Amino acid sequence: MKKITQFFTALLASFALVCQAQANEKISLLLDWFINPDHANIVVAQQKGFFAKQGLEVAIIEPTDPSMPPKLVAAGKGDIAVNYQPQLLMQVDEGLPLVRVGTIVGTPLNSLTVLESSKINKLEDLKGKKIGFSVSGFEDSLLEKMLSDVGLHKQDVELINVNWALSQSLLSKQVDAVIGTLRNFEPHELNLEGHQAKLFYPEQYGVPSYEELIFVVQAGKQNDAKIAKFLTALEQATAYIKQNPTQAWQDFVSYKPKELDNELNRRAWKDTIPLLSDNVRKLDKDLYQQVAQFMLDSKLIKSLPALDRYAVEVGQ
Repeated sequence: MKKITQFFTALLASFALVCQAQANEKISLLLDWFINPDHANIVVAQQKGFFAKQGLEVAIIEPTDPSMPPKLVAAGKGDIAVNYQPQLLMQVDEGLPLVRVGTIVGTPLNSLTVLESSKINKLEDLKGKKIGFSVSGFEDSLLEKMLSDVGLHKQDVELINVNWALSQSLLSKQVDAVIGTLRNFEPHELNLEGHQAKLFYPEQYGVPSYEELIFVVQAGKQNDAKIAKFLTALEQATAYIKQNPTQAWQDFVSYKPKELDNELNRRAWKDTIPLLSDNVRKLDKDLYQQVAQFMLDSKLIKSLPALDRYAVEVGQ
């Protein structure tokens, strides 16, 4: 009799799990790049079941073209995309129907990087030097503002498109400095190659602080209940990570052990975790307005959009 009872208990438990899986709402999440510690709370929410507990089945998609996720979401071909605050403003200015609903990293990660051995000790030393970049537009304006803050102009340096090979172009001495490096990654990448990096932060040279990584959805879908559930799962995952960073690292690399479990990611993980937004939903209206004004002054957008048109704070 006891065995029969155990059998039916197990059967009911299995049935409940099947019913739960069938009831889960599906969400497609398009990342900005291949999975790395910047996506810590996303991956941990998946691996630890925080999404499932919210009744969600999340498909995490790594793009072959990093520029496409926001465009696909705007076209209704994806639910959520990881994006960048400055790029969002340019996309909205171009007419893409996108709305920010959450934040992953609420501070800049971007930096201007040189090697310690370059003898470039201050930004003024960049006069007459070669600076590598990967993406024109915002990075050009960011660099121009940094240079002007120390009395230089863009004409005082030579800009070279290094096609994402930022660290490599420094090591090969193709350029003297690079803009667009992430302060939680490239310094470690260079260090693993036996070099020390020196970083200059845009927000210390006249550039307003901005949110590096955000979530966007198609305009009109920001109040969808599954978006609120998604953000709740991320907040739970972030709290778990910060309380259990060592175990959370193991949870993170378990997603793709061969690709994620390496020294570069291990070092980047330690730098990234403190930067994850605890309150994913929170919208800093002043910050968004300051960045929008900077973008307008830099002629990156044609007009100032109404804040509620492109950024909202989603309720629980």
